[in-house]
Amino acid sequence: MVVTQVAYEVEGWGVGELVVSDGLVVWHELPWPRGRGPDEPSQTPSHPGPGPVVSREPSRGSGDFATEVIQRIERYFGGERSALDDVPVDLEYETPFLHSCAVALRAVPPGEVVTYGEFAALAGAPNAARAAGSFCARNRLGLFVPCHRVVGAGSLGSYGSFGLEYKRRLLALEGYPGAL
Repeated sequence: MVVTQVAYEVEGWGVGELVVSDGLVVWHELPWPRGRGPDEPSQTPSHPGPGPVVSREPSRGSGDFATEVIQRIERYFGGERSALDDVPVDLEYETPFLHSCAVALRAVPPGEVVTYGEFAALAGAPNAARAAGSFCARNRLGLFVPCHRVVGAGSLGSYGSFGLEYKRRLLALEGYPGAL
């Protein structure tokens, strides 16, 4: 297994992180603004990473894939709504339900939203809205499994450590009319 970890920057959004292995995105951290000075640290949330096997140098084959994915992320933030729809991702979750959640959420088109209850039904468990919400809280694939497209029944809901404003920006970028 070859793993490549790459940081990338998107103007107006900040620095993100991408981890790829064997032609799959295995982890993605959304871009977040860097600190502005030496005494102001970055607020970028961090992941545990795959451990000491991470190579910061692209290996043969995986570097090209990482570069392609970053270009697609840049196109997404440039307004190309479908730029990420078919990027291969690692969906090896612990349970069949979590796998179903990821597959169902990837099918929600940019610019559209579903409620937690609708999301649970799409994943095959109509009475599992809380479990669907828990899936979103632990999502490790950022834009590729777009939890920002899941909203509360009466509001946009929340968006973890990134906050509601970030969620609104993503939804506005995708053309969702209720984002602002």
